[in-house]
Amino acid sequence: MMTSVLAGALLLMSPGLSAAASEQEQLVEKAKMTVDALAAQSDMAQFRKLLAVSKGIVVFPQVLKAGFIIGGAGGTGVLLGRDGAGNWSAPAFYTMGQASLGLQIGAEAKELVLVIMTDKGLEAIIKNQVKLGGDLSAAVGPMGKNVGASSTTNMDVDVFSFAKTAGLFIGASVEGSVLDAKEDWLNAYYGQPVTAHDVVIERKVDKAQAGPLKASLKAAEAP
Repeated sequence: MMTSVLAGALLLMSPGLSAAASEQEQLVEKAKMTVDALAAQSDMAQFRKLLAVSKGIVVFPQVLKAGFIIGGAGGTGVLLGRDGAGNWSAPAFYTMGQASLGLQIGAEAKELVLVIMTDKGLEAIIKNQVKLGGDLSAAVGPMGKNVGASSTTNMDVDVFSFAKTAGLFIGASVEGSVLDAKEDWLNAYYGQPVTAHDVVIERKVDKAQAGPLKASLKAAEAP
């Protein structure tokens, strides 16, 4: 609950977002900014290659991490699926929680992107409350211009992760993170009762406001 409140407050303070827009609309706009920034980074050619053959993506525009001795992380993001023709679905809303133990002082906020590489991965996330590194295999996203495409697309990995910290996107571990659908946000955004499966797989609903995010994802794919 506290994570959602903090994430919502940070989104409201983000420049360039309409104060009149709903929390869901602001999150979708911020997710587009995250995708654009990641795709524009020069050493993220591998992210673009992965995206072009992916099954879906989860974008968390703001992930908060704080704690002392016992730490945790959390945020709210959007899940979009990619069909066989390369078309992106409308967004579904998800929360992420991660607990950790260790000597931790201070807090940080970063953007996180999860590229889903398998049908198993997409289906498991849609079925709800998935633990990365447990239910699904998760790996730090490959970086660099000289990494061969085969080494990124033929690996038996369900999810690759990338995170932005200190102004740059880097690979990031998401072991132990739990993803959970945010159905109240889904219903509020589409104005009717829907599930993540309805939105991402069945594609029963859509919204014009999500068009720029889908266009950014398509543009970010490596040719």
